[in-house]
Amino acid sequence: MDDTATAADGRTRASYPADFLWGTATASYQIEGSAYADGRGRSIWDTFSHTPGRIANDENGDVACDHYRRMPADVALMADLGVNAYRFSVSWPRVVPTGAGAVEPRGLDFYDRVVDDELLTHGIAPVLTLYHWDLPQALEDNGGWLDRETSYRFAEYAGIVAERLGDRVHTWITLNEAVVSATFGYGFGTHAPGQALLVGSFRATHHLLLGHGLAVQTLRAALPGARVGITHNLSPVHPESDSAADRAAAEALDAVQNRTYMDPVLLGTYPGPGATGIPVDLSCVLDGDLELISAPLDVLGINYYNPTLVSAPGEGNPLPFELKAFPSAETTDMGWPVVPDGLREVLVAQKERYGDRLPPVMVTESGVAVPDVLVEGDVPSVDDPRRVAYLRSHIAAVGAAIDQGVDVRGYFVWSFLDNFEWAEGYRPRFGLVYTDYPTQRRIPKASFAWYRSFLGGTP
Repeated sequence: MDDTATAADGRTRASYPADFLWGTATASYQIEGSAYADGRGRSIWDTFSHTPGRIANDENGDVACDHYRRMPADVALMADLGVNAYRFSVSWPRVVPTGAGAVEPRGLDFYDRVVDDELLTHGIAPVLTLYHWDLPQALEDNGGWLDRETSYRFAEYAGIVAERLGDRVHTWITLNEAVVSATFGYGFGTHAPGQALLVGSFRATHHLLLGHGLAVQTLRAALPGARVGITHNLSPVHPESDSAADRAAAEALDAVQNRTYMDPVLLGTYPGPGATGIPVDLSCVLDGDLELISAPLDVLGINYYNPTLVSAPGEGNPLPFELKAFPSAETTDMGWPVVPDGLREVLVAQKERYGDRLPPVMVTESGVAVPDVLVEGDVPSVDDPRRVAYLRSHIAAVGAAIDQGVDVRGYFVWSFLDNFEWAEGYRPRFGLVYTDYPTQRRIPKASFAWYRSFLGGTP
């Protein structure tokens, strides 16, 4: 192994547990393309991305990375990378085109090939996410996540996938980042389905979490002994100053963006208006819901990108906090500050807050968008030293959290391929592999070579 292929603090792969999962991650709508192939139904992201003005440059995921047709070659490239795990998501409308009722066997066949013919054949553990934001449009037409029935349809879909893929899946993740689905999709309207309901988006939050609880129940019944979890996007919140008002603002935002999603899953409660500072209509929370939502889990996924800075609200601000620019020496193409120690901080904070209620955790997304440039030549190349530095520092942060007693079981780089970055379109590039969209060429970047070397392969 190349001597430079160590974490920023000098740790090597051997410094981490022997059974640690080292992986990379993708999401179905962001990479698959083939939006109208083999009976796939329409998703809310198909509708949203074809609505003028919603996506940068009016781009869409119709083709994306063409992964649906190129999947075997992509997995072979992943095997060359040397990862022992791959986190991917199943497209709900590819399997159940209208979200309920008739099942599309060709969709299930595709994911069967992903798991059996490719991942397991290459010794890569499948970590499957059931929902990474591509809700079938037919369900949205009936209310989407604002409608309680969607939670039950999600559990049925979970059962369909479980019956087909069975115990060949290493880990089942029910939802990815319910906070983003609810807040940006139903609160601010900047993501699909584009509803701007503000605090009214809590109905979507609750029904997403209820869907999680029902899916856990379904998976437990179908696959006794399965490893089941959920993934949350967490951000440590810092007050701008040590004043009582700023500290209160930080506690309020922490309750809104972190505890609203963690507490019900691990404690069976929602933080009240005294914690969030925001009155919420809880009439959608019915007896027994929180018991379902808080069923024991085997793993909890944590996605981390950046910390948040807040102050007390200024005059005229109806919220109990005001967002500020977090000071950092570097920002990403998404405008996010690069703060590696925030990953250690957020992992340790969950252990301190939830104690024995916190199951083993995996960092299910960690990555950076930087302005990559393809250099053509006999061997096309992309030099991305900023991404290499990012990976080295964040892998070190995971090691530091383990040193502080956090039971971390895996680290997944976001993302394997450059892909369709939701409302931002194709401009931001998160991939270890450069996607040349006009030709669909895959060009492994310098960060790919670094990660492969860190994992024990050739540089």
